[in-house]
Amino acid sequence: MTLQGSMTALATPFKDGKLDEAAYTALIEYQITNGTSVLIPMGTTGEAVTMTAPERRRAIALCIEVNKGRAKVFAGAGSNSTAETIEGVAVARELGADGALVVTPYYNKPTQAGLVEHYRLIGKAHPGFPVMAYNVPGRTGVDMLPDTVKRLLEVKEVVALKEATGNILRTLDVYEQVGDRMTLLSGDDFVVAPFIFSGGKGVVSVSSNVAPRKMADLCAAALSGDIAGARKHQLELQPLHRMLFIESNPIPVKMALHQMGLFGTEIRAPLTQMTEANAAKLKEELGKLGLLSRKSS
Repeated sequence: MTLQGSMTALATPFKDGKLDEAAYTALIEYQITNGTSVLIPMGTTGEAVTMTAPERRRAIALCIEVNKGRAKVFAGAGSNSTAETIEGVAVARELGADGALVVTPYYNKPTQAGLVEHYRLIGKAHPGFPVMAYNVPGRTGVDMLPDTVKRLLEVKEVVALKEATGNILRTLDVYEQVGDRMTLLSGDDFVVAPFIFSGGKGVVSVSSNVAPRKMADLCAAALSGDIAGARKHQLELQPLHRMLFIESNPIPVKMALHQMGLFGTEIRAPLTQMTEANAAKLKEELGKLGLLSRKSS
């Protein structure tokens, strides 16, 4: 399976406490028509942890229905429980997803051996079903080290790693261990160009919810070896990235999508609405990029 380019960790719109299916459909269409290669529902950006199992199932099903095979779909299925993760992967598989995004178990703080065992058991339960492992120590409290990533090569179901440390030295260390035997994807919008130049194949992005074409162009330039072009795209997007992480993700990206006319304002507790001052700064940046009309996406 080839995974490369700009991949979007989809935000989830709510209306009256429920999934806003019309807004979700519009977001998915916006992604596909603007070059997003992989749709990822029910990750961190999708507020999966505050949604019920039936809600998550419906969000994944709707994404697959709307997509109609145009992009790949990797559905979020991670949990701090291996057994629960196996159940989540079963849902993704049953609904027809192309694969599952599986974050390292959070809160439990497993050892490196425990991380390998987690993915081994998932692979054993779902032989042949592609898994994208996800390392984000800032969220989970555990860091999957390069030697551990190399051990994951033994689990053939793990076809990719979303590496979200934002550390380019780490990227090089991981690539040194696995080379092209595993697809490496940036989980940090701030370092997409250098990540790809260090052996990566793309990004699982928050910012691409808002600017999918710009992120797709950045990835295309970097993958083609256009250093100057990739740097230009990366620098153009840096102010947007800063605004989209000025408060906890996905607070800013949901506000941006609201300001663009795609989403309502609902977000689930314990997250709260973006402050008025930050929202004003965000809207100004969207205007500078021509994103409020969604014509320069």
